[in-house]
Amino acid sequence: MSVVQRKAMLKAEGFFPHKKNAKGTTIIYSRKHPTAKFVRVVVDSGIDSKSNKVTGKAGVKLCFVNRQKSWREVTIEIFTDNTGLVKTIKAQEAAEKFVKTCKHCKAKKFTAKTGNVVCSNACWTAWAGKKKAAGTTKKTAQKIAAHAAQKGKAARQKNLQRKPQKKSSQRKAPRKSSQRKGQKNLQRFSQEILPGDLVTIEEFIGDKITTDYTGSILGIVQKVEGRSVTTVWTANTAQLPEWLLPLRNEYEANALKSYRFKVLSRKAEWVKVA
Repeated sequence: MSVVQRKAMLKAEGFFPHKKNAKGTTIIYSRKHPTAKFVRVVVDSGIDSKSNKVTGKAGVKLCFVNRQKSWREVTIEIFTDNTGLVKTIKAQEAAEKFVKTCKHCKAKKFTAKTGNVVCSNACWTAWAGKKKAAGTTKKTAQKIAAHAAQKGKAARQKNLQRKPQKKSSQRKAPRKSSQRKGQKNLQRFSQEILPGDLVTIEEFIGDKITTDYTGSILGIVQKVEGRSVTTVWTANTAQLPEWLLPLRNEYEANALKSYRFKVLSRKAEWVKVA
């Protein structure tokens, strides 16, 4: 796709170019989010402003405009080619509802340079001083409580040392080697997962789905290499530890609780592999 076609596509989607790019030389486009206040959909066109040539893939992210008119990135920037640009824009817009919100001022939260997820309005600066002043009045009581706890712990340890330890005459029975019955006949399933797919997660046991995380966990497939799937999770995945998130486009059905992908952006089904 030529430069003219990419610019025409962005214009058709309602985007307008910025005069400057503080991080590079490519042309930046943006427009308001269709439903969320103070949120803008930002597209790095990948078109160099000096040579007017395509120098890279287009990147899409969401930014929150705070009270000081500063822009804070509230989603991870996803890069895509021309054919997946419109789909990626729609996926980022859908990911807005999964961005954490400050409970004090209702602004979107973003990941600071320190790695902490904080309020885009930095509203904690208004009430942090009050908490600090109130906290100083409790220091003496906290020191007394800590000293008493340490003293009590030392006394308990001393009493435990005085008590004679009982010798156990019973030996632990040796563990029986686990026999995995039926493991040879496990059914294997696979599914076509493509870069740019909007996905969520399903919890299953055997061939039965026990939990569907649609609406609470959301991700965008970034890369597929063989059976390996790389996903950027744009939603809050605090409900599941990171090591449980699926990484492959295939699985084996067994009696243990497992997790698999569910494609939302198109119709895709898990198929039994012979």
